[in-house]
Order: sequence, then C-alpha cells, then structure tokens
Amino acid sequence: MAEVANETHESARISRFLVGLARGLAGALLFSIPMLMTMEMWFLGFYMDRERLLLLLVLNLPLLVGLSHRIGFERTATWRESARDAIVAYGMGVAASALILVLLGVIKLDMAPREWVGMVALQAVPASIGALLGRSQLSMQDEDADDEQDGADPSQEANTGYLTELFMMAVGALFLSLNLAPTEEMILLAYKMTIWHALALMALSMMLMHGFVYALAFKGGHSLQEETPVWHAFVRFTIPGYVVALAVSLYSLWTFGRLDDLGMAEALLTLVVLGFPAAIGAAAARLIL
Repeated sequence: MAEVANETHESARISRFLVGLARGLAGALLFSIPMLMTMEMWFLGFYMDRERLLLLLVLNLPLLVGLSHRIGFERTATWRESARDAIVAYGMGVAASALILVLLGVIKLDMAPREWVGMVALQAVPASIGALLGRSQLSMQDEDADDEQDGADPSQEANTGYLTELFMMAVGALFLSLNLAPTEEMILLAYKMTIWHALALMALSMMLMHGFVYALAFKGGHSLQEETPVWHAFVRFTIPGYVVALAVSLYSLWTFGRLDDLGMAEALLTLVVLGFPAAIGAAAARLIL
C-alpha cells in the first residue's frame, strides 16, 4: 500500500510539473508579446553593446532562481530545485522568443548569427520571467489547495521577509521597465517635461505605490494594524520601493544605451519618466506575487 501511495504521489507531482511547464510557456508568450512585437527591441538585438547584453543575461539567472523559489512551476523545497526551474524557464523563454520571431518574419534564414542570436537572447529575458509568472497568474485555487494538503505552508509565503519584499518589487519594476526603456518615447517625454513636472510625477508615483498596496484594499494587498501609524509603511516600504524602481530603471536605461548621449538633466528626467511605470510594476508585484 505504501508503494502504491508513493507512486500515486509521485505521478501527481510529475503531472503538476508538466502542467506547470505548459502554463509557463503560456506565461512566456503572454508577458513577452509586447516586446516581441516592438520594433526597437528587434533593432537592439542587432547593435546593442554585447557586454551589456551579456551582463543582462547573467543577472537574469539569479533573478530567475529567486523568483522560482517564490513562485516556480511547482513548490520547491531546495535551491537546487529552484535553479532547475530557473534553467527550464530560461530555455522556454529562448524557445518561445525564437518561435514567435520566426513566425512573424523578423528572423530570416539569411541573417547573420550575431543578429538573430542577439535578438533572441534579449527577448528571452522578459519571456523567461513571464514563464515563471505564469504559475502565479494562471494557476487555479483548487491546485493551491492541493499544495497545502501536500504540506506547503501558505502563511510562510504570505509573511515574507523585508528583503524578499524588495526583491519582488525589483522583479516587477524590471519587467515593466524592460518593456519601455528601449522606446524613444521615454526620451521624448523627458524632453517635454520641466523640473516641476518631474517632482509632481515622483510624488504621484509614490502615492500610487502606497495606494496600490495599502490604501485601496486591492486583493492581495497588505493591511496595517490599527496601532501602526500610516507613515510607518510609507517610510519602510513605499520610499525604499520607489528607490528600487528608480535603480532598476537606471539599469534598464543604461543597458539599452538610452543615457549615453544625454546630459545630466535630461538623464534624470528620463529616469523619472521610466520610474513611473517601474514604480507601478513594483507595487503590482507585491500584490500578485
């Protein structure tokens, strides 16, 4: 009886993992479509600095491992399993990106390897993140209940540590900033703005971050205890979260070479412009991840 029970449990675990793979592929396509169909991303694959592209690919690996440990294809007990899921997600991101770009006619047979390899490698970053986000966004409640019966502690995920909260905000900020940093609109909007526009946008970004997570009672949001002052969460999470969003935005702009020919004032305004969607992405990450 014990052997039969073990086989049944193992079969159910493998089945959930395979469903997770299918869900991950759907997530890779769902979350990477905006970039796969953006002209700036195609051309960046041709000419962007290869050292910066390599750094982005290298940094994406530990990010995927951490994200997998939080919301991988299945609940993982060890970092080794999380690393396995991260590698699988990276492979799915590469496969999904290459397939769609070929079907859209962006990648052609007569292209030099440097061109299509750079294009696929760049697109694989958001696609791989989307593959792991697929489990969080496309799973069903009954499966989560099954995970609880298998011994998962839901309260352990709900009460995440402070550094984990900041990490998840960085993931959300990176995902949105990767979509927008390559576009010319970021620089154009910065050109149209004044310092007063920038200050107002920074204030609005932090207000939206705080409202998303605490004030507006969205599903998945965080509630404050009655004795906790309102400013505590603002100082402890909202301001550091916005700083994280700005740091991620700065890295994204630097990676795609958007700051290379700008003066200090123009670069700061561009950073504030990109920091607006990055801040919303950071807040949304705390709600959905």
